[in-house]
Amino acid sequence: VQLQASGGGLVQPGGSLTLSCTSSEFNLDYYDIGWFRQAPGKEREGISCITNTDGTTYIPNEVRGRFAISRDGAKNTVYLQMNNLKPEDTAVYYCARSKGCHLSMADFDAWGQGTQVTVSS
Repeated sequence: VQLQASGGGLVQPGGSLTLSCTSSEFNLDYYDIGWFRQAPGKEREGISCITNTDGTTYIPNEVRGRFAISRDGAKNTVYLQMNNLKPEDTAVYYCARSKGCHLSMADFDAWGQGTQVTVSS
């Protein structure tokens, strides 16, 4: 069982991208969904999460105000809107599911291949 992340690409600093996370195998409405990223030579880090109960979102300080997470049940998709992108946002972005946004990364599963985001002029 995997989630599919898409929407990455090459963007100039200050630009925007919207990533999508979906699955053809299960209903995302039953899970909290998180976005994570991993830059070359760095550990994977969580950058947002949205609950399945009331849509509460969690955004860490380092991307708060620039990134937003949302979900569309009709499309079985969770989105990550990224604005004012910086070179340090360059990474492979992944989405994964969990029974709770408060849980550790190890409790997330259904990781897919990720989508590459490159911020460069």
